[in-house]
Amino acid sequence: MTRRGLLTFLASLRTAVRPPAAFAASFDDVPARLRNPKELSEQFDQYLQRKAAEITDNSLRNLSSLADWQKLRPTIRAQVLSMLGLDPLPPRTPLNARTTGALEREGYRVEKVVFESMPRLYVTANLYLPKATGRVPVVLYLCGHNPSPAGAKYGYQHHGVWLARHGFAALLVDTIEFAEVPGIHHGLYNLEMWHWLSLGYTPAGPEVWNGMRAIDYLATRPEVDIAKLGVTGISGGGIVSWYLPAVDERVQAVASVCGSWTAKTQLSLNAVKENCDCVYLPNRFRLDLPAIGALIAPRPFKILGALRDEMFPTAGYQDAYRRVGAIYDLHGARDRVALYEHDAPHQDIPAFRKEADEWLSLWLRKDHTPFDEGTIQRESPDALTVLDRLPSNAVNDHVDRVFLRPPGTAAPQSLASWKRRRSVLADTLRLETFAAFPPSAPPADPVQTPVQEWTARYGEAYRIEFTTEPGLRLTGHHYVPRGAKVTKTLLWLEGDDDLIDPINHDRILPALGRCRVLVLQPRGVGHGLDRQRLTTIKRSAAILGATLESMQVWDVMRAVDQLIAMQPAPAQSITLFARQGMGVPAIYAAAYDERIARVVLEDPPATHWHGPAMMNILRTTDLAEVAAMIAPRPLVFLTRPASQYDQTRAVYRLYGREPVFRIAGGLSEALELP
Repeated sequence: MTRRGLLTFLASLRTAVRPPAAFAASFDDVPARLRNPKELSEQFDQYLQRKAAEITDNSLRNLSSLADWQKLRPTIRAQVLSMLGLDPLPPRTPLNARTTGALEREGYRVEKVVFESMPRLYVTANLYLPKATGRVPVVLYLCGHNPSPAGAKYGYQHHGVWLARHGFAALLVDTIEFAEVPGIHHGLYNLEMWHWLSLGYTPAGPEVWNGMRAIDYLATRPEVDIAKLGVTGISGGGIVSWYLPAVDERVQAVASVCGSWTAKTQLSLNAVKENCDCVYLPNRFRLDLPAIGALIAPRPFKILGALRDEMFPTAGYQDAYRRVGAIYDLHGARDRVALYEHDAPHQDIPAFRKEADEWLSLWLRKDHTPFDEGTIQRESPDALTVLDRLPSNAVNDHVDRVFLRPPGTAAPQSLASWKRRRSVLADTLRLETFAAFPPSAPPADPVQTPVQEWTARYGEAYRIEFTTEPGLRLTGHHYVPRGAKVTKTLLWLEGDDDLIDPINHDRILPALGRCRVLVLQPRGVGHGLDRQRLTTIKRSAAILGATLESMQVWDVMRAVDQLIAMQPAPAQSITLFARQGMGVPAIYAAAYDERIARVVLEDPPATHWHGPAMMNILRTTDLAEVAAMIAPRPLVFLTRPASQYDQTRAVYRLYGREPVFRIAGGLSEALELP
């Protein structure tokens, strides 16, 4: 039929369609209005903002005494280390530190230093030393993301000069990204390296580790009094100035510039899209930044913010200061936490340098001398460059693949060993991957309305909408055969790649008229999102302790709830069908929810290294072993599966159910399998 003929057919269609009585009863007193894609997208944004507000408002809640906080503190610290990828801490391997050159200047000396924070992870730095006798206080300066072939340290050299002139040693370390030995930093921000979430990886992890090893290096220097160590930095360095002292108590005073926020404000003010990946942790424990900053208390901590900072808006750093300040109050140390704000954009300006340096001078040297930057003669990039060539064996440009080392998985040798392994995997899903699942399901409040479309030739056709989480609705299509007794149900998990046309349902034609069919558009699908907006949503989900795909798993299970509620008799066999990337939430939904009797997949990804993300799962396993959790229920591929799924087949073999792990010629054959 031509498109024109189809439109003529739709216009002339007069088929009377009504909901089955058992299902219609569940729609009583519900407004019969379905939301359009724009409304659903706005609703999803509001949902994300509400969940972020819950994280912020629950952060450090119900702490009425210092004893309450001290009881909670070790747990928070362990959680932060875990999310940084530092639990357990990597081995403190030899630093292999060396100085490649030095600059003698009036009143101070600059040494060009390189060390390995772990084997072959090179850290380039400039060490500024005053020309003084005896050990001096030291400041570790954590650079922002300032691009230069000489490393980010080149752009912040004035900090080292001032500190050295005023009696401090200062080590300026390059970032993971903009360093002489460069690395990847914007994996999520613009490279769509979603395996970072599956690993639970953040570039803040190696940044913090590099900071800890930088402190190890400073402790070897005879000029340095490591007991008087301060940390400061701006932007990316400003946020690591929260994380590093939170987990390393050798830091005695902190000044964080333009790097402070709360989850509530970042999402409500749409600031996430502005932020580098080091700003956030894959937040499986749903901590807010103030809870991390509270670990610094009662050590002196100053928060500096810019009133015109779009990356870290005013409301965020003010809220962070207020919440961290409450913990300092419990310590009786309110004078040790401070907020300074200036009418400026996100920049390294003299006003911030003055406030940060005076703060560090006060607490590390008891020095009240007013800040005077004076005249600073800047060095050329070549003068501050540490290396004359890149190390051939550096891992910096693929540190995300070596910083965390996922365990290998082997096919179990017996059904008993597999069942033990399956129990471990189930705990991983419950405690890590799906830790952000709601504690309970809200009332669905379903609405469905009959529609006139070509599918009505095959059965009753409806648009359907229901609640998946409070304030968040899902939409889809519901098809019911006429007359015939329904014995099978098909749930098609639709993705954006399937939405060329709102009812482009050719792929499920074999099921129409034979099965009850629910075509589900989970959250994020059908909203017309561009790639930048979708990227921001996925990064926002990680702040909430989830991934977009794990949220979609919940949506699948809520759809199963609806299918069972709509059945006039006890639940029939439910087949879950998904294509390409949507195969990932389909696999996880079936692994987690045994009400799904059969899974049919077309071209699913073979691994989370290349496919959609599930929080932290690569620290334990990969997609093929999760797919094995569906056994002994049928798992059917409409295309030949990748070799990784041989591991899945091996588990089916243990059950003696290998015939139900198979390749089908099409959906018709898949639906007929026992």
